[in-house]
Amino acid sequence: MTDPSRSTAPRARTMRFQGVVNRIVRGLLAAPLLSRVVGQRLISVHVVGRKSGRRFTVPVAYTRHHGALLIGTSFAWARNLRTGEPVEVRYLGKLRTADVRVHTDEADVVRRYDAIARDNRQFAAFNGIGFDADGAPRAEDLHAARASGARVLELTVPS
Repeated sequence: MTDPSRSTAPRARTMRFQGVVNRIVRGLLAAPLLSRVVGQRLISVHVVGRKSGRRFTVPVAYTRHHGALLIGTSFAWARNLRTGEPVEVRYLGKLRTADVRVHTDEADVVRRYDAIARDNRQFAAFNGIGFDADGAPRAEDLHAARASGARVLELTVPS
């Protein structure tokens, strides 16, 4: 029998030592000189829990796309962000306020996950997105990512 109190929602994958890795990356992104190098692909997003009010910092990979930064994720922390509510980020070594647009619609997520996967093969591999013979992300994998709870955060960060 299935326990009805247990969630059947898909869970985001994590790395074995995710907490340790996150602490190291947060430190690198905060270091003035190192952040210029590390920050070419990574950004720290400062999130406040909607229920807990707790503030936490999440280092994530991003892709530059049409003047914005795209972050694809299926992790629960992203549900704390809302379109139109600014978020604090550490980008290229500086603390800044970014405008946020959250994409959850299937077509929007699939289109933006495609752009992220094309730019970042590690992101694609981590999210189970394969590529066809022409080098394009496989559509069925992009749709599967969305079905497992993926969303895309589109950040506009002032220079």
